[in-house]
Amino acid sequence: MSIDFERKGAVALVTINRPDAMNALDVEHDRALAEVWKEFEADATLLVAVLTGAGGRAFCSGGDLKTYMPWRRDVALHGTDSTISFGGMTLADEITKPVIAAIQGHCLAGGLELAMACDLRVCTPDSRFGLAEVRWGVLPGGGGTQRLPRLVPVGCALEMILTGEAIDAQRAERIGLVNRIVAVDALLDTAFAIAERIAANGPLAVKAAKRAVQHGLDHSLEKGLALEGALQKELLQSDDAEEGLRAFAERRRPTYATGPAPALAKTLKA
Repeated sequence: MSIDFERKGAVALVTINRPDAMNALDVEHDRALAEVWKEFEADATLLVAVLTGAGGRAFCSGGDLKTYMPWRRDVALHGTDSTISFGGMTLADEITKPVIAAIQGHCLAGGLELAMACDLRVCTPDSRFGLAEVRWGVLPGGGGTQRLPRLVPVGCALEMILTGEAIDAQRAERIGLVNRIVAVDALLDTAFAIAERIAANGPLAVKAAKRAVQHGLDHSLEKGLALEGALQKELLQSDDAEEGLRAFAERRRPTYATGPAPALAKTLKA
């Protein structure tokens, strides 16, 4: 049982491999997943990640109720930090590169919060999505109350959060929680096809676009446009933009160097 981390060219495949526990995260695996994301972020040759769960029954069923949640309760009783980074990915800006969730089976509680922390979500017809935390006297504390109403209509989000009831893949697609539904045998191929298409683009532009969208949603249109303009100004001065425009003029595919320019990297992390 582990968190598997495989490099496939510019794409990382991250697999939660606890099928006997419906891929729930205990404290050990919560920390292991967080370490994987640090490694992914630090590797300039990796541009996109695909996150999935092993076994076919679940993407992730959340935090292990027998071990993880009692540990979180102990932290809440005796600690001072009220924010929770589940699996090293549910706080803002923890992962600057795109991540695609490839979901089969149950995607519940913290598992759904992991999926919502990804940028795109692809699922199989048998997938189910829910935030059942209120049934056990807590709320979805890994970003569930914040990301869900940003992804779907507020009424739909509140219904899921307040009732704790799960929805099927078809409803998840209708309300915009997932990008598409694909056959089981096409799940990883579809996720990788999307990942490779993203990885073929300018890496600085992809990271900047992700930042502009995420931060723009949290600010006024005026501030969002200002951030977009600042990022665009720096991109236009980058080697990536020079190569991209030259490749367009020469009617060829651009060849981008790996690793961001220091000035742009500073802007992206600001």
